[in-house]
Amino acid sequence: MDKLITIQQAATLLSVVPKTLREWDKNEKLKSVRTKGGHRRYRQSDIENLIGTTQQEVISNPNPDVVATYGRVSSHDQKQKGDLDRQCQRLSEYCAKKKYQINYILKDVGSGLSDSRHSLNKLFDLVIERKINRVVIENKDRLTRYQFNVLSKFFNSYNVKIETIDSKLCTDEEELTNDIMMLMAVFSGKLYGRRSAKRRKDMFSLVLK
Repeated sequence: MDKLITIQQAATLLSVVPKTLREWDKNEKLKSVRTKGGHRRYRQSDIENLIGTTQQEVISNPNPDVVATYGRVSSHDQKQKGDLDRQCQRLSEYCAKKKYQINYILKDVGSGLSDSRHSLNKLFDLVIERKINRVVIENKDRLTRYQFNVLSKFFNSYNVKIETIDSKLCTDEEELTNDIMMLMAVFSGKLYGRRSAKRRKDMFSLVLK
């Protein structure tokens, strides 16, 4: 009997989000099996066949798209509200419609002014190591708030294309407010850390006396 797996397990194997699988179910790209409770289950063999077909398409294409998606929100509050997950879901759905195979899903929580974002630097590594040739983002300010053209030129020098799915940008007021709050939080944290270190040093000096 063919093994059945959950929608989340199938999504993980195929590097997509569950909503993409629901869309594929509707257009019959990958049909599901319904349980008595109405939950979707997927045949292991169907997943393996789809993976095999995708791999064969990549092999037969001399210049396949090796895609990384990159999503970012400015604050942990936005992440907790689900903004980051919804953004990444939109990216996956866009790639599915374009028939892009997503090899890397990168996410960051941080200011668009910051160049120390973990996943952003991971993206730079992928570009330099020539592991990707296309980056899909929702809009330019998700990658950086300023000097997008500089980053674009850098990516292009490694034959990596940046593709945006939405030309609409966050308003300056919304994004700059989040950036300012983030910078204040970082500054406050560093200041508090220095004061705490000084107090510990003073207390240690008193103990030695």
